Order: sequence, then C-alpha cells, then structure tokens
Amino acid sequence: MKAVRMVAPHQPLELHELPIPDVGAEDVLIRVKAAGICHSDAHYRAGRSRVEPLPLTLGHETAGMVEQVGSGVQMLQPGDRVCVHYMVTCGACENCNRGFEQFCTRGKMIGKYRDGGYAQYLCVPARSVFKLPEEIPYEHGAILMCSSATAFHALRKARLQPGETVAVFGAGGLGMSAVQLAQAFGAAQVFAVDINQEKLALASRLGATPVDAAHTDPVEAIRLHTTGRGVDVALELIGLPLTMEQAFRSLGIMGRVAIAGITEKTMSITPYMDLINKEAEIIGVSDHLAQEFPLLLEWARLKKLDLSPLVTSTVPLEAEAINRALDNLEVFGDQVRVVIKP
Repeated sequence: MKAVRMVAPHQPLELHELPIPDVGAEDVLIRVKAAGICHSDAHYRAGRSRVEPLPLTLGHETAGMVEQVGSGVQMLQPGDRVCVHYMVTCGACENCNRGFEQFCTRGKMIGKYRDGGYAQYLCVPARSVFKLPEEIPYEHGAILMCSSATAFHALRKARLQPGETVAVFGAGGLGMSAVQLAQAFGAAQVFAVDINQEKLALASRLGATPVDAAHTDPVEAIRLHTTGRGVDVALELIGLPLTMEQAFRSLGIMGRVAIAGITEKTMSITPYMDLINKEAEIIGVSDHLAQEFPLLLEWARLKKLDLSPLVTSTVPLEAEAINRALDNLEVFGDQVRVVIKP
C-alpha cells in the first residue's frame, strides 16, 4: 500500500510503499477514504512536537470503510462506514477508568506514536472505531475526529452554559467548528477573532460576530460589543502567546479561558488584573474523549455542525501535495481544512 511518512524532523514527508497491516483479533482494517491535514501535523514535521518511532505515517483525522475485522470483533463488519478516534487506549488503566483516556498510561496516538491515516489502509483496535452515519461524508467524518472533537471538548471543559458569550481566537479548522458548536450549546453570542479576512467572512456566515485583529485590538472590540463586560468563555486555538494573553484579557467576571493552541513559548499575564480580580479560570484542553463522539456525530448528522464550508480543498495521497498543504498551515494561510482522498 502507499503511505506518506515523516522520516525526520525539518524534512519533507515522503511517499513509501508498505505492506498492508496485519489484523489482530481485536483490530479493524480500514480502507482510508479521507484523512484531514491538521496544524499539529505541521508542528510534527517542523520538529516542534515529538514523533516516534521514525519513519512514521502521519494523519490522525481519518474516516473510511471497514475492509476486515479481527476474530474478536462483533460490532463492526466489512463495508461499514467509520471514523477513527485517534487515541488508541488500553481501557483498563486508572486514567481510562476515570474517563480521562487521553492520559492513558499505555495509550498511543495514531499519526504520532503509531502509523496514521496518510495511507491507503489503517489498522486500529475496534474500541477506537465509530460508525459514521450515512448523512456525513467521509471528508467530514475525518475532520470531526480532531478539529471538531477538540473544539467540542474545549467547550465542555469551559462549562459553557446557554445564554453565555464566547470568544473564539483562531478561525481555522477548530475555530469554525467551535463557532457552530458554541451556538449548538446555546451561546447567546459568539465572537470569531482572526487576522484573515476570508476566514472572518466565513465565520460571519456561520453566525459569529467577526473581530478583525489585524486592524483593531480584539480585547477592546469584544468589550465594546459586550458593553464593557467581556465574555464568559474564551477559546484559544492558535497557539501564540499574544492570542493567549488577549483571550485572558477578553474575559468578564467569573470568565473561563480554555487553551487548546500548541506552542513551546511562554505567555505573560497579570495575576491580579487577569485572574484574581475576576475570579477567572485557566483551563488546559488536551485532545478529547470517546464518550463525546455520539453527540458530536449526531449534531453533524443533524447539520447543527455543518462541515461543508470547512473542507476548503482536497488533495491526493501524494507527498508533494501534502507537503504544500503543510507549508500553507505553517504561514496560517487561507485554507480552513485540507483533506487527503487516497
């Protein structure tokens, strides 16, 4: 089979020919129909986040059709349309039992610590596989598994309540999902903060109030729109110290900021003004949970979450095309989500 693999940090991905994976008793072999290209993949290629063992097939946003099931698998069969939870977990350690499987002591993320979906086939344990409703295209099913799922988890972690206000910093793949999901959770108003005019226009069409951070101070703009109060919840989805600090400062009394953006740099806040004086909260967001997928998939099926505008282009399973897409992510280009179609 063909697979596009990372061979070393700071190097372009390469197309390799590999054997089709063997299927264990509890495994499912999936013929990949769609694999999303995530900003995290650009971080991996750039060496900002560890990937091992190398070479390794990237791709943690995957959907496809079941090709083969192991002898112990009962709930899935060949021909089923499915999407893949990228956390391959043991289901038995303390963290799994507590419902925090993203911290599984034996867990391995596909596309980072075991081969992922930039390939014609993917083999994972059946516990990581979810049936994909017929109403949801494969391309949408793929990006649901990371960008939408992480945005969903961030809003849950931030305890968003109906009638509250939300500021989403970063109108990319996660941000566009977050805008729609916040409305589905019952947010009274959602602000989308970005410097890209095309992304702001799309966020506006999806129901958000756009905030152009290229030409205005987003904190001042949000406070102006909220009559000085600030927002109840802010999501930081970019991974820049500047936007993290802006997200903190945009909060109102008892506000919660949920940080999902990845960076190796430090940020600076004023404890009294930004936290103590508001009784604000800082919440870290790591991945998402399998238990969140049923509602997320149902909202996508019902079009409460419409991913059609988010898949801005597709590319074949070719190293050159995938590397170009990753280059575009490195400079925060116009694309929202690029999806590979093998």
